[in-house]
Amino acid sequence: MVTNTSMMIAVSVIASFLIAAAIGPALIKYLRNKHFGQKILSYVPEHAGKQNTPTMGGFMFIISITVVTVAVNLIMNQDIGIQSFTVLVLSLCYGVIGFIDDSTKIRKAENAGLTSGQKFALQLVLALVFLTVVHMGGYLMPSLYIPFVNVSLDIPWLIYVVIAAFIMVGCNNAVNLTDGLDGLAAGVTLPVAIYFIVIGAISDNTPVVIFASALAGGLAAFLIFNFNPAKVFMGDTGSLFLGGAVAGLAFACDQPLVLVLVGLIYVIETLSDIAQVAYYKATKKPVLDENGNPVRDAKGNIKMAGKRIFKKAPIHHHFQLCGWGEKKIVFVFAGITVVMCILAYIGVAPRYM
Repeated sequence: MVTNTSMMIAVSVIASFLIAAAIGPALIKYLRNKHFGQKILSYVPEHAGKQNTPTMGGFMFIISITVVTVAVNLIMNQDIGIQSFTVLVLSLCYGVIGFIDDSTKIRKAENAGLTSGQKFALQLVLALVFLTVVHMGGYLMPSLYIPFVNVSLDIPWLIYVVIAAFIMVGCNNAVNLTDGLDGLAAGVTLPVAIYFIVIGAISDNTPVVIFASALAGGLAAFLIFNFNPAKVFMGDTGSLFLGGAVAGLAFACDQPLVLVLVGLIYVIETLSDIAQVAYYKATKKPVLDENGNPVRDAKGNIKMAGKRIFKKAPIHHHFQLCGWGEKKIVFVFAGITVVMCILAYIGVAPRYM
């Protein structure tokens, strides 16, 4: 017997997939005609052939997710309020930050948009506004659910806000870092979306089911155009939207800590980058010539160099330089995410039994 939830999932996934797949070719043509191409960083010469590939393709799934989330809520006569659209609005706002970043890069014709400080400030403000609004609406309590032990820890609101904002901003940047190979961010996030569909279904959280289903359908369609060799990149517009979506779903399910499990690849990508930079700075020494004298650059400054843990960071670049193809990296990372999502389900399922 087909339940209402099963029908809702099927309709949301299929509709989102069809909408994204339908607008994909036209969007790619538009981005190419407008010369909205990705500029490749100089330290990633192995991606030089991808120079000027259309970017901001994230609009493909952003549009489909938005249309389906709103339409299905209206058709299903769901509560049109904070609980239904908080995750969507959060994701869209983070997508706007990404759009500003992408637009700045295109205007400058280089891979340098907003500064890290500007991006962090915008992300932090948005996280604090989101947390305050949903808390005032009565949809978010200051407690952290711990998977596997089936315990929720009540903590003071101010401490909770600090922890929650850190998780949200961290997740947003982690997904953004993961978007470094064809199909990687979308391929890793797809199983995460499916995880939240399942959790939303067993917890009877209809808004989560609808949004997560639309997210899964949109990402599946996007992968048609983004899988190696990519015809389009999602850009920061898409990756920051996805970061907001994943974080928002976790808080909507009252499971922010589960992001460590389902988002293990995001975590590893981020930690590899942090470790690489920290170790490089800690071991940095003057570069010496054959006579033992410091080497200076054109401006007369002494050149400095440090040691590295990985051949290149984030870690997907390390595996690439170890000889792994992009498709292999995507399949392995997505496979790890599937395993971690199953493990996370085992850890949180007792909460709903």
